[in-house]
Amino acid sequence: MSRQASSRVTGLSGDDAGCHILHVDMDAFYASVEIRDRPELARTPVIVGGLSGRSVVLSATYEARSFGVRSAMPMARARRLCPHATVIPPRHGLYGAVSKEVMAIFRAVTPIVEPLSLDEAFLDVSGAIRLLGPPAGIGEHIRRQVAQQQQITCSVGVAATKFLAKLASVHCKPDGLLVIPVDGALQFLHPLPISALWGVGEKTGQTLARLGLRTVGDIASAPLAALERDIGKAAAAHLQALAAGRDDRGVEAAVREKSVGSEETFDVDVSDPVVVRRELLRLSRRTARSLRSSGHATRTIVVKLRKADFTTITRSKTLPEPTSETQQIYATACALYAASGLSGQARLRLVGVRATGLVPAAAAPAQLVLGEGGGSWHDAESALDKITGRFGPDAVRPAALVERAPRAAAPGPPGGGGSTA
Repeated sequence: MSRQASSRVTGLSGDDAGCHILHVDMDAFYASVEIRDRPELARTPVIVGGLSGRSVVLSATYEARSFGVRSAMPMARARRLCPHATVIPPRHGLYGAVSKEVMAIFRAVTPIVEPLSLDEAFLDVSGAIRLLGPPAGIGEHIRRQVAQQQQITCSVGVAATKFLAKLASVHCKPDGLLVIPVDGALQFLHPLPISALWGVGEKTGQTLARLGLRTVGDIASAPLAALERDIGKAAAAHLQALAAGRDDRGVEAAVREKSVGSEETFDVDVSDPVVVRRELLRLSRRTARSLRSSGHATRTIVVKLRKADFTTITRSKTLPEPTSETQQIYATACALYAASGLSGQARLRLVGVRATGLVPAAAAPAQLVLGEGGGSWHDAESALDKITGRFGPDAVRPAALVERAPRAAAPGPPGGGGSTA
């Protein structure tokens, strides 16, 4: 399969049916983050790593990889292979911060996210299909969000199992999406070299090669007894299962953040406070709706403001009482924006609203305002939730949101992003 072909959603409509597992992998993650901050280095060989004699390559652009540079290679050898590459010392704190924001994008799609490292994760999107569409479409949504919010690219594998999804993402790098249909799994798998199977290292590979087994298809058709004799029962059963496309492991969600929220990237950088507050209202509605749908209330509101130069500022406020009401979340978000000193003073590329310190809604005390009857904003918004749940998030909205403000080209999932406790 060519790189060009694999960088598109493959197959005909519907061939991602049953493919509810995604593997998302950032492309040359550390190097891509560095190039984002130094765009003049785009499309040039860049290596991230230390400069001391014992340093190794942590990341390299695909331009550097074309010269043979690889991760974990001694830096001295990498510089011999590609002497004209730009070498950048790592900034681990920055990579960790970007990773958290990328994982937040994943959790805005599904709470079932299994991070493998800073730059890759498995997602089970079976629960998101009804709301967001087929798995391949969800994968493309994730790719757009990562590109718009972080200015880096990722590759997405879509399949019925973790093993196949991981293989798919590898085969569509960089900046691609590949679906391995359920009925095409063996056709994809069997021509691959045995090194594609998890658990086949150098020693096992040599043993299998002595048996004349060089492809995954060879492993699938080999007598199990012969494999057991040379590599042991457990390893033989494991490899034959993978070679047959079987992998029963599910995506294991990490401990979820005790927060919900949403954020948007503007089409163009914005300095007008009216436009920013309008977006804060939109995000506050989404966050409040997500709180109510999960049965939670929030004690603390956090506003995220990213300037045009990617500097990110967060401000938070703890409320006297927990809430899940849009009006209170929005008023707090506006106050935090005003207190940031950026209102009208800085061009913003992204804004976000997040609710933390979640408590069960039933445990949150309900306070009536003087003169208020038995109803409440919560009751009214709960009624609106039923309408928007049936007819879409924009079926009923504040007058301030009727005229569209400049905003992200690809809005996040309805109901807000983030995960709940």
